[in-house]
Amino acid sequence: MRKISNKQARWFWLNKNLLAKPPLGRFDLLQTVKDLGFVQIDTIQNVARAHHHILWSRNQCYRSRMIDQHLGRSGDLFEHFTHDASMIPSDFFPMWRRRFDQMEARVKKYYSDGKVLDPKEHQLLLDRIAQEGPLSTEAFDSKIEGEKAMWVRPPHKSMLDYLWYSGVLTTSHREKFRKYYDLTDRVISKQLLDTKLDEHEQIDWLCEAALRRLGVANLSEIRKFWEAVSPKEVKAWAESAGLETVEVQGADGDWTEAFAFGDVEQELAALVKPTSRLRIINPFDPTIRDRTRLKRLFGFDYTIEIFVPAAKRKWGYYVYPLLQNDRFVGRIELKADRKKKQLQVIAFWKEEKVKWGKARFDALEKELAQFAKFGGVDEVVWLCARS
Repeated sequence: MRKISNKQARWFWLNKNLLAKPPLGRFDLLQTVKDLGFVQIDTIQNVARAHHHILWSRNQCYRSRMIDQHLGRSGDLFEHFTHDASMIPSDFFPMWRRRFDQMEARVKKYYSDGKVLDPKEHQLLLDRIAQEGPLSTEAFDSKIEGEKAMWVRPPHKSMLDYLWYSGVLTTSHREKFRKYYDLTDRVISKQLLDTKLDEHEQIDWLCEAALRRLGVANLSEIRKFWEAVSPKEVKAWAESAGLETVEVQGADGDWTEAFAFGDVEQELAALVKPTSRLRIINPFDPTIRDRTRLKRLFGFDYTIEIFVPAAKRKWGYYVYPLLQNDRFVGRIELKADRKKKQLQVIAFWKEEKVKWGKARFDALEKELAQFAKFGGVDEVVWLCARS
């Protein structure tokens, strides 16, 4: 059985996530999203919204306005759910039909309000969009009935979400991050809409595409990549796909079995040594999303604590992992104060057993300056000790 050392496994994962090379040179946004598989969207604009930061981390030529050229009506990217709301290449749309069905079934269980699931109400809403063009929630005025509670939305918002989850509506564009909904057949090309794959073809594609982007993975990691296939479906696919079984060394030295494609030896031989450039990684970055995989490969135990009450946080509200070479060397809590035009360093932690000399601090300062510029502020201000 082929053995993949921990260093090889880390290099493999960073290469697959486009973090091995310096974030410079010609930038192809659409190819970057295709290579990653998806880019998660998040509403919080701590310094920059997650999808912008994730793309900037791969190439610092990226600017926030670039995504608008590819989303929705341009036909290159569409929005839907992987593990969370994400931007996905439109080429993947035919393989996403089962995901629409899954999400529709899930939302039906969530809503007890008959109006939200009423086909007549749906048709009235769809008729408005057909006649008026893409609409945001601001175009509707239904109110929450009864006692207001967290996550409870007005009926029109719930209906828009339901039709979006089920694939009837698609995001046409965003204005100041506000989503505009349009009929899917006016956003996705006819060629893609007419491409029909049966259930098994979709499962095969989803599993293969996941493993290609993971490089080497166990069944759980393949399943979690898109969150669109079941453990049983992944297992059945793996048994018929002619995969190679390998042993992968973890950061703790232990070896575990995983799967790879038959060309894994050639892929390992072609790996690029990870750059020494220090990178500030977004909490929603695909490299660190699977926390179990992250800890096994890098020995880095990470949790985002934005929903944890302040008094119970171990680290902080919005804490960024720091990556250099093939190691996570620390973590840093940052905030953009736009009134003061400052990128504020709230807290900083060195990772255990990682030495921080002048060269590493200089690399951090350089990257903070670049990140401040990307976030639209002028200076970096440390509100905590550097040491």
